[in-house]
Amino acid sequence: MNPPQVAAITTGEPALAVEGVWKSFRERDEGHRQWHPVAAVQDISLVVPRREIVGILGPNGSGKSTLIRLMATLLTPDAGHIRVFGYDIQQHRTAVRRLINRVSVEASFFKKLTAEENLAYATGLYGIPNRVAQQHAREILERLGLLSKKLKVPLEQLSRGQQQKIAIARALLTSPTLMLLDEPTTGLDPKSRREVQQFVLEVRETHDATIVISTHDMDEAERLCDRVAIMSRGRFEALGSAAELKASYGHTLEDVFFALIGEPLDETEGKNFC
Repeated sequence: MNPPQVAAITTGEPALAVEGVWKSFRERDEGHRQWHPVAAVQDISLVVPRREIVGILGPNGSGKSTLIRLMATLLTPDAGHIRVFGYDIQQHRTAVRRLINRVSVEASFFKKLTAEENLAYATGLYGIPNRVAQQHAREILERLGLLSKKLKVPLEQLSRGQQQKIAIARALLTSPTLMLLDEPTTGLDPKSRREVQQFVLEVRETHDATIVISTHDMDEAERLCDRVAIMSRGRFEALGSAAELKASYGHTLEDVFFALIGEPLDETEGKNFC
């Protein structure tokens, strides 16, 4: 079955439309006696036109990953709606999944298998011929600075950065119209981080892709994103281009973050805002 990409794109719908979305989880109180709801995402709305790169910038625990997982159909909203090219993520889950792919900070693999075997398994789920997938994977990995011979190595023997590049290749092999990147460069060395960031920009041009990227790296957000949402405690505190945010709140994105959140980003790391 071919993914409904052409029909979706020709409707003129935005690539992504998030409308009043809420998501809560339950956690125990300090005495571990009772469960109570904790809102991870609170009344989020966002419209992303086709081919835009939107960044979600916030500290750990701000709700970034929860929001990405909602967009990726991995979680169900408690309230509100999310649509991908007009397809509701709950009513048309299969169609949405054919239009998207996700790269997370903790990419899941069969660690005993080689990169080649992992990629073959993933692309097989989409009906992509293995010969085509492997050739495309080699091209992507070489562009990311990873030698194709690494495809023959078990994932458990590759570095964190090398595994992340394999995860990006895996996502691109399905030619997603909407890419969801959840802190894709966290833990990478500076060279690998720059290679991935440059590749993200190229993907937008060569694959006609729309991209949503969550990060707590301000330089990354400013370099990659057409618009940036500042997120804290499950809410968007501001949304606009880096230039617009800096014009309203300060000279740098760090100034913006301090003005909106009340403390620098590095001081918020590790706090649980969900």
